Amino acid sequence: MLRQIKPRNARSKRALDKKAPKAIENPKTALFLRGTSCSQITQNALTDLYQLRIPLAKKFTKKNEIHPFEDPSSLEFFSEKNDAGLLVFGSSNKKRPHAITLARCFGHKILDMLELNLDADTFRTLAQFKNKKCAVGLKPMLVFSGTPFESPVSDEYTLAKSFFIDFFKGEPADKVDVEGLQYIVSISAQDIVDGAESKPQIHLRVYLIKTKKSGQKLPRVEVEEMGPRMDFRVGRVREADESVLKEAMRRARTSAERPKKNISTDIVGDKIGRIHLGKQDLSELQTRKMKGLKRSRDVVDDDFDDEMEDEVVSEEEGKKKSRRN
Repeated sequence: MLRQIKPRNARSKRALDKKAPKAIENPKTALFLRGTSCSQITQNALTDLYQLRIPLAKKFTKKNEIHPFEDPSSLEFFSEKNDAGLLVFGSSNKKRPHAITLARCFGHKILDMLELNLDADTFRTLAQFKNKKCAVGLKPMLVFSGTPFESPVSDEYTLAKSFFIDFFKGEPADKVDVEGLQYIVSISAQDIVDGAESKPQIHLRVYLIKTKKSGQKLPRVEVEEMGPRMDFRVGRVREADESVLKEAMRRARTSAERPKKNISTDIVGDKIGRIHLGKQDLSELQTRKMKGLKRSRDVVDDDFDDEMEDEVVSEEEGKKKSRRN
């Protein structure tokens, strides 16, 4: 049987209520970890990603004996301990240098993972760009360029797109102020060429948005690279199980009343409904028998012919009676 934790005080009860399942879940917290062997380039990349994720992020600097694809139990422990739905793990070795592993959890169990190998030659940190930075906690605008991200079949590039959307989306918001749109995250990849030995790299760029006077109503918009600059090669992939993914994508039923079709409320508060009727067959409609309602002048109605025959018969009978008299 599963062990059920009973709160001993109000503080522990609030902590358990925060971790409990909800109809609308809390924003995901990203946890940044490093392995026993982690190069300085990988550590700088983790720091820059952590800066873009603040305040929904936690970063640990202690070395951890973790092997995500061999034994993910350690990541699941950190996820449950810190209530984190996203995990970013950095490691480096001779076979896989400068590796950054992205992992998602469902119920504090690993759902899927993606390994990205950072290109050390083209990597530039956030501090190497000597310009103004965006404010902390703002939502970026995401741009995905390249046909690999639009594949109808799930692969490593569509999984990378899903990871980056989950990583940068931040807290859900119904309305966004235009002044809060201060930077763009551009993620691009070249087209996949048949017969090529290596797969195309994933290029991550971050641009700062600047608005300048244009002499018109709308300002002139310019972008300036803010950093970091990262190029990734796709490594190992662990896709989610179909049944677990279906459970993770399911939404809870809310108590809100569903909107009824064809029923609305006007400004005064009166309820207005629209009724749809089938098409009426006017050919079978019973109308008054008049000469003006004939189908056409050439075609005479059957009822009208019967009436004319009765009148002719009555006239002949009247003539016969007058002759007898």
